[in-house]
Amino acid sequence: MKRGFTISPPVAVVVLAISFIYFSTVFIFIDRWFGLITSPGIMNAVVFTAVALMCITSYALAILTDPGRVPSTYMPDIEDSENPIHEIKRKGGDLRYCQKCSQYKPPRAHHCRVCKKCILRMDHHCIWINNCVGHENYKVFFMFVVYAVVACIYSLVLLIGSLTIDPPSDEQEVGGPFRTVYIVAGLLLLPLSMALNVLLGWHIYLILHNKTTIEYHEGVRAMWLAEKGGNVYSHPYDLGAFENLTTILGPNILSWICPMSRHNGSGLRFRTAYDKSISASM
Repeated sequence: MKRGFTISPPVAVVVLAISFIYFSTVFIFIDRWFGLITSPGIMNAVVFTAVALMCITSYALAILTDPGRVPSTYMPDIEDSENPIHEIKRKGGDLRYCQKCSQYKPPRAHHCRVCKKCILRMDHHCIWINNCVGHENYKVFFMFVVYAVVACIYSLVLLIGSLTIDPPSDEQEVGGPFRTVYIVAGLLLLPLSMALNVLLGWHIYLILHNKTTIEYHEGVRAMWLAEKGGNVYSHPYDLGAFENLTTILGPNILSWICPMSRHNGSGLRFRTAYDKSISASM
């Protein structure tokens, strides 16, 4: 489901950064290293453009896709034999109820103070997409980070490679603008590549354990309380690394690189390790 779109300052910064990196990479770094009319130049320009298009598409979808809102008619069924696990409040043990939205919260849903609504399988609110990252747009957000990392590293390699070529004498005479582009691109790409790689590594860890950022922090506390009581805590939605991957990215490995996702389900119920053990025993 699509949502309304407003350009916030962080989104404008991201769009400007993507535009600057793309044009400087294609029309300066590739051109100076290979030449845009040569076969290597055309090949690199086409490949980088394809990566940039996938990055932009994923970014747009992450912004425009509603992260998943709780239906107003949702009501937990505690007598449902197919859903034996229900999340409860830490205090009191009652079913989770949102006082702000005046409705029950499904498993893994949380209220976002910025969006002012409950989000299905909420991971976090991201200012860089001016949207929550939740059940419906988590995959496109993840794919945006993947393609952004690839684009930044690719651009950085092309930047360094183009510096190894001695420029023609006429370019040396007008090297001021090029020098400025190289300095700005270097100052942008180096920290951006490092930050995005850390972010990518973090979300790969979360996907392999079928956790959200919120669930990770809740799990740290739950683990501490379990150890304090002499018990062992295990994340209830961890189905194993490969099954966790297919749950988030899709059952078909070939579809993992595609930003679109049609396997999400309703977001009101998720398979648990308990379900897996029951099916294995049967």
